[in-house]
Amino acid sequence: FWLKPARRSASKPDFASDLHQVPEAMPNTRRSRSLALAAVALAACSYLLATAFVAPQLGAHSLRAQSSVALRSASGEYTGFVPDMQRRTLMNLLVVAITAVPALVVLGGYAFYFYPPLPGGGSGGVPAGDVDGNPITLATWMKTHREGDRELVQGLKGEPFYLITKGESIKDFAIGAVCTHLGCVVPWNKAVNRYCCPCHGSQYDEDGKVVRGPAPLSLSLAHVATTDGNILVSPWPETDFRTGLKPWWS
Repeated sequence: FWLKPARRSASKPDFASDLHQVPEAMPNTRRSRSLALAAVALAACSYLLATAFVAPQLGAHSLRAQSSVALRSASGEYTGFVPDMQRRTLMNLLVVAITAVPALVVLGGYAFYFYPPLPGGGSGGVPAGDVDGNPITLATWMKTHREGDRELVQGLKGEPFYLITKGESIKDFAIGAVCTHLGCVVPWNKAVNRYCCPCHGSQYDEDGKVVRGPAPLSLSLAHVATTDGNILVSPWPETDFRTGLKPWWS
């Protein structure tokens, strides 16, 4: 049962690779996790099956034990003997297995949702996508952008990020466009050189640092790199260079 999801994911068209060219570490990570879960499940089932059936004891020792049980039972004393213990153990095993399988499936789904595997590798990242999700190349970007221009792209987990043009290239970091107050998408106001939230008036400077509330925190950051002409966005786990604090988005 646990191996089926791994085979289905391996047989599906590589949709993520077509759109985002995600490194092969993601499917390898998922396959490894599925195999590990399957191994744990098989080990647990083997142990339960081994303990469910107890081989009968043979020889004089077994006869003496049965005699002792019979004598004690005749005297009316409780001996702890339970009839049909093997059948009860088997039924308990079946109930546990029937309940555990769907429970593990649900818990596994929640685990993959809240802790999705991220692309690995030192230079790995997610391709920045346009409004349709198509990967953006540096050459295409530079054809339509000049010094200081910034525009929204699809970044990590499909969230909006601002890429910033610098000279003949782009800056090595992207700025998240989600307001830290109530989650509105913050537009760039070139006239005042700030990101200004139209919902409740929060403002951020050109690097995304909060300068006016009610937003409590600065905008998130992400690393930006160019590999084989493609613009890649990757997580920013380091200290926030704008505030000197640990990143709240990690």
